[in-house]
Amino acid sequence: GGPAGPPVPRGAAAGAPEAEAAAAPRDLDTVPHDFPGLGDVSYYDDPVAFPPVHPPSHSVAEEARARHLTLTKPATSLGRLEELSVWVSSCQEACPPRPLDRARVVVFAGDHGVAEHGVSAFPREVTLQMADNIVGGGAAVSVLARMAGATVRVADMAMSAERPGGLDDHKIRRSSGSIDREDALTPEEVRAAIAAGRRIADEEVDSGADLLIAGDLGIGNTTPATVLTCLVTGREPVELVGRGTGIDDEGWMRKTAAIRDAMFRASGDLRDPVAMLRKVSGADLAAMAGFLAQAAIRKTPCLLDGSVVTSAALMAEALAPGARQWWTAGHRSAEPAHTAALTYLSLEPILEHSMRLGEGSGAVAALPVVHNAVAILTQMATFADAGVTGKD
Repeated sequence: GGPAGPPVPRGAAAGAPEAEAAAAPRDLDTVPHDFPGLGDVSYYDDPVAFPPVHPPSHSVAEEARARHLTLTKPATSLGRLEELSVWVSSCQEACPPRPLDRARVVVFAGDHGVAEHGVSAFPREVTLQMADNIVGGGAAVSVLARMAGATVRVADMAMSAERPGGLDDHKIRRSSGSIDREDALTPEEVRAAIAAGRRIADEEVDSGADLLIAGDLGIGNTTPATVLTCLVTGREPVELVGRGTGIDDEGWMRKTAAIRDAMFRASGDLRDPVAMLRKVSGADLAAMAGFLAQAAIRKTPCLLDGSVVTSAALMAEALAPGARQWWTAGHRSAEPAHTAALTYLSLEPILEHSMRLGEGSGAVAALPVVHNAVAILTQMATFADAGVTGKD
């Protein structure tokens, strides 16, 4: 496992009391500029240097495949369920695998300066309102997590507004820079954001998490996500720019132009993931990249959500090569950039539901399928146990 650090404040589980969530945001100009995330970069000797990623166990994967051949069914007749159970076994180095009863969802919240230039259908105030909704248990991810037996926390990385209580405060800054004309983060901020993501992953693993899910929350976040995906996959913006929160044709054109301008600003940094995160992502995306990379270092499987989270996964794979072996795609988003990112990472989604909400909702919706896959390998009778004649 990786380094284990000091505890950080924990957020509320899905379904927490709504009294905390009712607190009103404070005016931005009256809040002191004290961002807690910037003061805790020393958690690692170098927050952007990752040790080698050890892959899931190949021998246990073979053991799990062999066990499937003994179960009362034709070989491979349960399709993807069999593949998922083999993956979980290999990650746990245990066959049959243990039930995944401590799944944790971390929603990384942050606003983006580019949203001020007409690329989103909603104002930035919605980010805080939805963060409160998640903490209060009323958001889609909150409902789905309750049904799947997972807990949810919200980590404030770069929301424009803020309020005391209810959220994990890792704030690096208020809103990331407008990436079509300026860097998203300073060199200090990008290192702090990556370090924060790593700390959060360590805390979850150290407190017993057996599967992690990253969620995204922030107005304008599909714009930097598409920039990263275009840069890594070599695709053109006109191919991959989606409608995000529901923009019209003029908004789509503004978004495409902003993405093209941002891509030009980072076109010389394709071999430097930290520089890419600094110039054209945001504190939330950089933290997600650190979180997903550190989960792999800590040998903890992750379910990936939609376009925003998977763009951060592209950066996590660049930061910690081989991390992708510890991830499975929960679903395929309706955003075209998501398919391009999944193809690049060689990940096949579990669900095809045309979802595009974010928050981690698509990954959490897929979690019961993973539970079913584990149960098959753990609880299904063998031919010998059931007295059923197997294939000679």
